[in-house]
Amino acid sequence: MSEARILIVDDEPSALELLEVYLSEKGYQVSCAINGSECIRKVACFNPEIIILDIRLPDADGLDILKRLREEHSTAQVIIITAFHDMATTIKAMKLGAFEYIPKPIDVDELEGAIRRALELSKTRTSGLIIGSEGEFQEGEIIGKTKEMKEIFKTIGILSGNRVNVLIEGETGTGKELVAKAIHYNSPYKDQPFIAINCSAIVENLLESELFGHEKGAFTGAIAAKKGKFEIAGEGTILLDEVGEIPFDLQAKLLRFLQNKEFQRVGGEKTLKSSARVIAATNRNLLQMVKDGLFREDLYYRLSVATVQIPPLRKRKADIPAIIQYLVRKIDKDLHKNIEQVGGRALQRMIEYEWPGNVRELENVLTRAAMYMQGNVLLDTMIAPLLQQKEIRASEGAGPERENNKGSRETERERIVRALQEARWHYGNACKALGISRPTLSKRLKEYGISPKPRNYPRND
Repeated sequence: MSEARILIVDDEPSALELLEVYLSEKGYQVSCAINGSECIRKVACFNPEIIILDIRLPDADGLDILKRLREEHSTAQVIIITAFHDMATTIKAMKLGAFEYIPKPIDVDELEGAIRRALELSKTRTSGLIIGSEGEFQEGEIIGKTKEMKEIFKTIGILSGNRVNVLIEGETGTGKELVAKAIHYNSPYKDQPFIAINCSAIVENLLESELFGHEKGAFTGAIAAKKGKFEIAGEGTILLDEVGEIPFDLQAKLLRFLQNKEFQRVGGEKTLKSSARVIAATNRNLLQMVKDGLFREDLYYRLSVATVQIPPLRKRKADIPAIIQYLVRKIDKDLHKNIEQVGGRALQRMIEYEWPGNVRELENVLTRAAMYMQGNVLLDTMIAPLLQQKEIRASEGAGPERENNKGSRETERERIVRALQEARWHYGNACKALGISRPTLSKRLKEYGISPKPRNYPRND
């Protein structure tokens, strides 16, 4: 049985007596106070681990008591109870650092559950991962101490000193853009623009204009001439993210640029030059795409003068604690939290999880857990439900993981056809089900020879 110390503060003698008897029978050491002044005195002498605090007291507002306890750095977890609960008061209590907010009449099971969680939080302070204040958050920092990451850091150092084309390969969420930025911002051209273009997010017939620009009247809607990204970049860097999604016809024009550093705007005749460095990134196997006739072999070798392979998070689990520290500092900055520690069980669970979405998924889980956390320690009770939801979705084949973990080309074709049929050929809904963009879907329809307009279905996209 627990011998944790609990202080109950309530001006109703009957409620005070009932809670005292109930919690004493549960094995807790219990002390009581009937007003704010007595509460402050007993915090000093009884040193409770948990304070059950009524908001309405005869000599003070419970929220003022809570604020004073936090200003005096009391480590006790405060559970607010009140018969006069409303949204504004609840919000204020949670912002002041209340661990839980329970309305009267009290549900003893709810109260005991809150006490157990609060005690777990107190015990966790002696174990787990300390976030600390060392190494303040720096945007764009790449975290890693494993052998594979150290080799990547060496490669970044080498590549930042030259202008060769680079191909960065890795699963979605591994940090390909971070590596590209590190190459650029450690180079002599760091003051020049760094421009990232997601080739899968731009409609196919607009991607050429986005890259190379267009002249006035080049196509419907081209009401004025526009510079493309290569022209704007100057001597900077262009990151072609998801380069495998570039249409086959446009690949030829990109190849010509890489060979000669020359291009023409869409609808233009004047030859322009650009000294922009090209870094390409992909989560697909470009060499396999070359073998399948989906990507130009000559373009592949032009892009991959140097290559960087980023390992998935599951292959470098020793880096997970350091990555968590970094991400928690980022979350603290964004959400104005004060997370001091990640509990031991929560840390172990995150190390053991496979992270199909890699660092991006880890950041998502930590952010969602932090949004609703109580206190300043991230517990397993906050992490476990989020990971369990993801495992259930993955076992059911839902979500974008299906696109990232596809098997053979025939299997992917069947999945696309099934999604289209289930969506009654509504492209927008099919894209949501598949977890891909509209341009990517259009490209896949062409690759696999899927008719985009079956006669027996109306077009409703």
